[in-house]
Amino acid sequence: MLDLTYRPRRLRTSASMRALVQETTLNVEDLIYPIFVVPGEGVREPIDSLPGQYHLSVDEAVKLAKEIYDLGILGVEVFGIPTYKDEQGSSAWDMEQPVQQAIAGIRKEVPELIVIGDVCLCQYTTTGHCGCVEDHTVVNDETLPLLAQVAVSQAKAGAQVVAPSDMMDGRVGVIRTALDEAGFTDVAIMSYSAKYASAYYGPFRDAVHSAPEFGDRKGYQMDPANRLEALREIELDIREGADMIIMKPALSYLDIIREARDNFDVPLAAYNVSGEYAMIKTAAAQGLIDEKRIVLETLLSMKRAGCKMIITYHALDVARWLRK
Repeated sequence: MLDLTYRPRRLRTSASMRALVQETTLNVEDLIYPIFVVPGEGVREPIDSLPGQYHLSVDEAVKLAKEIYDLGILGVEVFGIPTYKDEQGSSAWDMEQPVQQAIAGIRKEVPELIVIGDVCLCQYTTTGHCGCVEDHTVVNDETLPLLAQVAVSQAKAGAQVVAPSDMMDGRVGVIRTALDEAGFTDVAIMSYSAKYASAYYGPFRDAVHSAPEFGDRKGYQMDPANRLEALREIELDIREGADMIIMKPALSYLDIIREARDNFDVPLAAYNVSGEYAMIKTAAAQGLIDEKRIVLETLLSMKRAGCKMIITYHALDVARWLRK
């Protein structure tokens, strides 16, 4: 005889009942929106590989930042294409380049919006790699002071948070020291601690023109097969001074998010990366899926896995959906 004393379906009988007992929620305050800034004025060019996303000049980025904040989104992460590239990536810390100018413009016009600067060299080097290159090898220690210069330049521009995404060993400690010595003790570090050498980054690399000139990034980004290594990376970054942690990509690495949540008590972010976004947009454009339902379910899975923040290209759409 069946024992039906406890019937789980009792708590699914209506939309109100389901909302009342819902364990995980997705809120507009959880979202961080990535933007791509480029040289020029009045530029708003569609990015073919990222449907619905744009290359924006600084003035257009500032306009968008106002819209973003009005939607209730609390943070943006700024990526950019410089006016010049060299072997060291010196345009990455040039105060006249689009990223620094956009950070300054957004902070002036939308002071309550949290501006996060991406700290890396791949968009700025002629090699397309995230660090200095010697004999076709990305060298670690020589790269660290350059990353520190990038972080300090972004802090000078007004970034409240810097996010090193290069995956060099020891970079969080070097950046923390440099920020403190420059007087930016209140600028937080949001470290890409568990960044995998993933195939999901293709559309992003097209958007920022950062594909490697040779080889790949497997020598510094993590092996997708490794789980315990992610925990070691996160622990190292926290010891060096990271205030928040990013895991990237998100959807295929929900187990890593869960383990990080179970083992560390700092705020966690998932980066819902370009390939994850583009697959949904492409399938939706062909009428194969319900875009709104898929997006909300996907982002909710990241919250359920344990992250507090989600960096996502879906942020504007989601913010509008959640307001209705």
